[in-house]
Amino acid sequence: MAHVTGGCHCGEIRYEVIGEPFVHALCHCSDCRRHAGAPMVGWTMYAEEAVKVIKGQPKVYRSSEHGRRHFCANCGTGLFYINGNMLPGIIDIQSGTYDDPDAVPAVVHIQVAERLRWMEAAHELPTFDRYPPPP
Repeated sequence: MAHVTGGCHCGEIRYEVIGEPFVHALCHCSDCRRHAGAPMVGWTMYAEEAVKVIKGQPKVYRSSEHGRRHFCANCGTGLFYINGNMLPGIIDIQSGTYDDPDAVPAVVHIQVAERLRWMEAAHELPTFDRYPPPP
């Protein structure tokens, strides 16, 4: 059985996960993009009982009629998403908040109907280990 730990940027909220993920998806929907301020968001889906907050208490934002986004009220890090109407008993964790984000590899892209066009070829862009050289 897998054991994953993680938390927010400032360390005020910590969580642990004991159990196997159902899926790790990279979501391209506009709702996730706008909430995270990122072109896509990695979400790992687990049974709700697999996730335990062990330090702090996330603030809950009602992002839609049934969707609830949990985040750190101190630093703003997005942590969890729950939609009991659409996915009862399921919790999504923002995989970028894992202590070891490589622990659970992503396996699928979702909501690509809303994907930013330039993300289709993002893997073709030049790469640098840190920053590009000055102009």
